[in-house]
Amino acid sequence: MAAFEEPEQAPPWCEGAGPPPRVWLWPRGDRPALWIRAAGRWRYAVVMARHEYADGRVVVQVDVQLPRQSAEREAGVYVRFYRWPQDGLRVAHASTSRPAHDRIPTRASPSQHSIDSADA
Repeated sequence: MAAFEEPEQAPPWCEGAGPPPRVWLWPRGDRPALWIRAAGRWRYAVVMARHEYADGRVVVQVDVQLPRQSAEREAGVYVRFYRWPQDGLRVAHASTSRPAHDRIPTRASPSQHSIDSADA
C-alpha cells in the first residue's frame, strides 16, 4: 500500500497577490467532495469553492473535520485551501449541478459535473 503525504495547503488570495481568482460555487446540498489525507487518515471534505487564477493555478476551498491536535487547537470543522490536483487529495464524489461564478448557483440537471469541470 502506498504511503500518502498530507497535501500542502495553499494560501488564500489577498491584496497584492495579483489579480483575484475567478471563484466557482456550487449550490448548498449538491457540492462535490474530496477525501483529504490529514492527521494520518483520509477525511471527507466538502468543496465550498474552486478558485481559478490567471496563471492557471486551481485551488479548492474545503470544509474538513479535523481531530484535536494540540491543547490550543480543538477538534472541529476547519476551512482549508489546497492546490488542485496533488497527492493527498482524492475525489469522493462529484456534484450534479453546474457551478456558478457570476450568479447564485442553483441545483441543476442530473448530468455529472466534477471539481474539474467548472466551465463545462
